Amino acid sequence: MFALYKKELASFFASIIGYLTIIVFLVLTGLMLWVFRSNFNILDYGYASLDGLFFVAPFLYLFLIPAITMRMFAEEKRTGTIELLLTKPLSDFTIIFAKFLAGVTLVFVSLLPTLVYYFSVFSLGDPVGNIDHGSVVGSYIGMLFLGATFVSIGIFATSLTNNQIVAFITAALLCVVCYLGFEALYNMNFLGKAGLFVKALGIEHHYESISRGVIDTRDVLYFLSVITLFLMGTRLVLQSRKWQK
Repeated sequence: MFALYKKELASFFASIIGYLTIIVFLVLTGLMLWVFRSNFNILDYGYASLDGLFFVAPFLYLFLIPAITMRMFAEEKRTGTIELLLTKPLSDFTIIFAKFLAGVTLVFVSLLPTLVYYFSVFSLGDPVGNIDHGSVVGSYIGMLFLGATFVSIGIFATSLTNNQIVAFITAALLCVVCYLGFEALYNMNFLGKAGLFVKALGIEHHYESISRGVIDTRDVLYFLSVITLFLMGTRLVLQSRKWQK
C-alpha cells in the first residue's frame, strides 16, 4: 500500500495539479484575509482572529479538492491501467485507501503554509499572543476532517466514470450538497421537529461545532462515518466491474 501511496503522491507533484491546487488555495486565502476589503480582512476586522480563513477555506476546498481527485480512478479507467491495478496482490480497499491518504496528505500540505497567518495574527495581537488558541487548533482539526471528507467524496465520484470532467462536476456537486444542502433545508423552516435532525446530517454543522475548539466525539464519529461511507461506496463501484465480467 505504501508504494501505491507514494506513487499517487508523486503523481500529484509530477504534474502541475498538486502545485496549482496549493498555490491557488494560498493566493485566494491570502487575498481574502490581507488584501481585499471585506469582513474577512484581518486588518480591517480589528480583532486577532482567523475566523475569516476557516470560513473561506471550506468554500475553496469545495472545488479544489474535486480537482485533485478527479483523475484518481477516471484516468486509470481511461487508459486501461485500472485492470492492471486491480490484479495486483492488493485488496480493493487497500488501493482506495492509498489514494485517499495521498489526497489527504495534499490537503495537509496545503494547510501548513497557513500557519504563517496564525503567527502573523499572534504577533499583531494587543497584547502579543491575544488569540483564541483553542478555537484555532479546533478549526485546523476541523479543516483536516473536512478535507478528508471531500477527498473521500471525490474518490467516489471519480470511480463512477472514466471522464475527469464528469468526475470533477459530480464530486463538486456532491461536496456542495453534503456541506451546504442540509443546512439550506433546515433554514427553509418547513421540516418542523425534523429540522434539527436534517441539519445534523450536514457537514457544515459538525465543522462549525468542532471549530469552536471543543473536540466532541460525536463530530469525530460523524466525519469518520461519512468518510467510511464514501470509501465503501467506491469499493462497491470497483467490485461491480467484476460482477459485470
